[in-house]
Amino acid sequence: MKNAIDNLIEKIKKTNNPTVMGLDPRYEMIPEYIRKKYDKTLKGVASCIVEFNKKLIDAICDVIPAVKPQIAFYEMYGIEGMKAFEETCKYAKEKELVVIADIKRGDIGTTAKAYSNAFLGKTLVGDKEESIYDVDFVTLNPYMGIDSIKPFLEDCKKYNKGVFILAKTSNPSSGDLQDMKLENGEEVYIKTAKLIEEWGKDFIGEYGYSSVSTVVGATYPKQLEEIRNVAKHSYFLIPGYGAQGGKATDIAYGFDKNKLGGIVNASRSLMYSYKSDLWKDKYTEEEFEKATLAEAIRMRDELNSAINK
Repeated sequence: MKNAIDNLIEKIKKTNNPTVMGLDPRYEMIPEYIRKKYDKTLKGVASCIVEFNKKLIDAICDVIPAVKPQIAFYEMYGIEGMKAFEETCKYAKEKELVVIADIKRGDIGTTAKAYSNAFLGKTLVGDKEESIYDVDFVTLNPYMGIDSIKPFLEDCKKYNKGVFILAKTSNPSSGDLQDMKLENGEEVYIKTAKLIEEWGKDFIGEYGYSSVSTVVGATYPKQLEEIRNVAKHSYFLIPGYGAQGGKATDIAYGFDKNKLGGIVNASRSLMYSYKSDLWKDKYTEEEFEKATLAEAIRMRDELNSAINK
């Protein structure tokens, strides 16, 4: 049976597109014609988000291989928001998209196991086990070491799932900790990438990449290239493209000679492309899905052009 990263790679190859669309819904950015349908309660806002997400998924499901819902944008609306998260994940999987839940968990022991039960594994309910969110991958923060990762690895093996673990993130202050040098002169992000490579050695699939892989920001191309040199089996989840300033030419350093090695996240630049300078004069608010599809195709072609070179 193919492992989780093989399944993702084959979706990337099928669509010829190393893109994952972030689903980070901001209520005030959703087209007004959708917002008008629902009352301004937590339940109404959650229903609004679900409709918006489903329309986005319908627009790109044949072009983009994966989506990445960021859980904070759902948690902020309480239980109704989490229902929207669950419905979004289920709908994306129905459309045969790979679902990466951006949860950035990083606790230890039974707490880590409980998190893993919720997203990758199963939860005991009475005398039977049930899948809860049942996503394909999650993101993790390794600050507390292998104790915070091991329960997820166990579920990756048992349920054929995957994880992307933070090494060098795209935010401006990431260097406060990640760029610090150890006694041997090695940066923390390099040490972290090496640890992830070690943790993932038993999860390598037929394409030579591991289902236990690495998050590396597009905004730091030098570090991305350095990490590629020490993490040969890590498939990179690459945030920071588009709105955060990451460029396709920089991202190319993370890919191999077979044009594999990474999947590039874009959230705002895809979700709200109908508001962008590039598309706002071509598509109305009611045509936001068409703008997202157009931007997804433009992004795909730009990435492929850079990777091919």
